[in-house]
Amino acid sequence: MTLPQSYLQMISTVSAEGELTMELMEKPMPELGDDEVLIRVEATPINPSDQGVMFGWASMAQAASSGTGAHTRLTAPVSPQGMGVMKARVGQQLPVGNEGAGTVVAAGSGDYAQSLMGKVVAVMGGGMYAQYRKAPAMMCLPLKDGHTARDGASCFVNPLTALSMVETMRMEGHTALVHTAAASNLGQMLNRICAADGVELVNIVRKPEQAQLLRDMGAKHIVDSSSESFKADLVDAIHATGATLAFDATGGGELASNILAAMEAAAARTPGAYSIYGSVKHKQVYLYGGLDTSPTVLNRAYGMAWGVGGWLLPNFLAKAGGDVAMRLRARVADELKTTFASHYTDELSLEQALQADVVARYYAKTTGEKFLICPQK
Repeated sequence: MTLPQSYLQMISTVSAEGELTMELMEKPMPELGDDEVLIRVEATPINPSDQGVMFGWASMAQAASSGTGAHTRLTAPVSPQGMGVMKARVGQQLPVGNEGAGTVVAAGSGDYAQSLMGKVVAVMGGGMYAQYRKAPAMMCLPLKDGHTARDGASCFVNPLTALSMVETMRMEGHTALVHTAAASNLGQMLNRICAADGVELVNIVRKPEQAQLLRDMGAKHIVDSSSESFKADLVDAIHATGATLAFDATGGGELASNILAAMEAAAARTPGAYSIYGSVKHKQVYLYGGLDTSPTVLNRAYGMAWGVGGWLLPNFLAKAGGDVAMRLRARVADELKTTFASHYTDELSLEQALQADVVARYYAKTTGEKFLICPQK
């Protein structure tokens, strides 16, 4: 196979003048080290974590696109507040796209790199919104026979995050979970994992139709934050499950505080679990997303045994160690078309992903909608 001399890669830049630019840049085909491979990227999803790098704090309601084909360009203004938040990245040309999958079309001389030639692999290494991506061979997850790049495009971020939430629960001595934005693609995976592993899960959603989606999947404990009885329902669900660990995708507002308060109220129903300092069992909420960009508000009404902190998948995997990471990756590969199956609303070319009207669709982060970029289109 004759490879091209160059390829297109999506780049995000914030200028000192307060403008975000997203464009495709031509890059020379890279040279490979002994233990590296070149992947022809065939499918790569748009996750909320990708959009953080793509758009940052730009005012996307005012985004506009110009040009056609490889010269398509998206621009959006950045407010003074946004510039303050993003000052560290001003002038930097940032490649985007956390994960994806494709075919290995070239490999270094190392034995493992050579063994991947011609195989469909998934990889999480950044810069995946590109026609080609160089990667260390050891970072690649070979897909099983019959699995396509589309099947494996989303096999890192959401699957490993969901598995690592359960792993965190076990490592920290909790027995059940609470999850917000629970009808998301990740939330649905977490429900399937918990059902298979016998873990009790409290799902917090924002709309009745999201609750119905999870109910149809067989979820047992579903609480709608838009309901007038939300707080009482949450206490009941947490009491029923004994959950003392929560993962919050929203990040802002009072939701984390409300979860802690519900955990405290649930504990108060158990004789002997309460003291003048509140319940003795540690209650923990991890913020792992930022769907709500407002400040996190804590109304401290849950004793002294509690914590709120940030949680990030790469940090957890580094802490858990290589054996845990390999075990989780192996499970993803085995259950790629069942537990960890992803369904896509639309498939986009690199150029389409920069068109303002298309950006408005995937930037909305609508529950149940997930978009896939196919760089070879």
